[in-house]
Amino acid sequence: NNSSNNNNNNDNNNQVQFLSSSGGNAGLALTTVCRSLRPPLPVSVIVPETTKPMVVRNLETLGADVTVFGKNWNEADALARTMVEDAKTDGSGNTVYYVSPYDNPLLWTGHSTAVDEIIDQLSCNGGDDDVRIGAILASVGGGGLLSGILEGLERNYYRGGGGGGGRRSEIIRGTKVMACETEGAASFAASLVANSLDSENNSNDDDDGDGNGNGNANEERSLTMKRLDGITSVATSLGALEVTPAVIHRAHRHQRRGRCDDTSAGGGEDVLSYTCTDAEAVDACVKFALDHRMLVEPACGAALAPIYSERLRGRLLEELSGMRQSSSGDGDRGSSAIVVEVCGGSGVSAELLMEWKKQFLE
Repeated sequence: NNSSNNNNNNDNNNQVQFLSSSGGNAGLALTTVCRSLRPPLPVSVIVPETTKPMVVRNLETLGADVTVFGKNWNEADALARTMVEDAKTDGSGNTVYYVSPYDNPLLWTGHSTAVDEIIDQLSCNGGDDDVRIGAILASVGGGGLLSGILEGLERNYYRGGGGGGGRRSEIIRGTKVMACETEGAASFAASLVANSLDSENNSNDDDDGDGNGNGNANEERSLTMKRLDGITSVATSLGALEVTPAVIHRAHRHQRRGRCDDTSAGGGEDVLSYTCTDAEAVDACVKFALDHRMLVEPACGAALAPIYSERLRGRLLEELSGMRQSSSGDGDRGSSAIVVEVCGGSGVSAELLMEWKKQFLE
């Protein structure tokens, strides 16, 4: 609303514009919002060369000015940021705002509401007070969605007062978060391994207990972030060479709560990295389409792979087995739901899915 008002208050020579970089979905979201305002706001989206033509067409159809640039998202993003800076001195008088596709607290808070919805649904499941969230599986690109999921869990954990109780807190107590990527795009896995919770540099991550997921603003200095040399996976939508440092800190806080709460092996909160092959991601997409009549791209297939891949499913069930015992050690925890965040359907068609199946599975 503020942006729309600013646009109305400026003359025709000073227009508010928005610019972002995207592998597809974030650009579609931004374009949808900007073009839905009255009056519509102009939006430009920079996409890498790996972006599928159908996604570019969809962006243009919605009203975005699309530029295809760079071998990966990071190169496209660098151009987007340069264009925003150049607009400040080009004499046009236009105000151009950069919108990150994943590295912004407002986006994380938006994603976090998915956890609220999951808890609401489990609270209205017919009165089964024993049901818990055993695990949430989500794909990781730059870490925006995962940051939001961890924020939602943290907020509901403290909603009962210091993690001290309440139905919402109990539903998410002990939840394990599975961060899912494909080989060749596993930037989160690389940084998580490089920043073990047990390492000296990460022993003092701030858990301020306010449930907003912010922690200590200075804590990012202690991380050693890992940057991939390139993206070599079919899941190009996961193609950020490096995740936001915030997602590593939030993962640490979630893991630390698990260690503080858990008195039984394997029963506490944790964040675990799951890396699948391109073939496993595609196979999951095919099986999901057969089961649910819904098309998703391999970036989403990474989150589905621990369900459909026999290799990964065995590991998933083994790591959840400790949750049968309550965090207080007082017996069976009851039912534990496995939740999969299914997203990423803008860059797929029946024809593309068949091509991937032929390439990776036949």
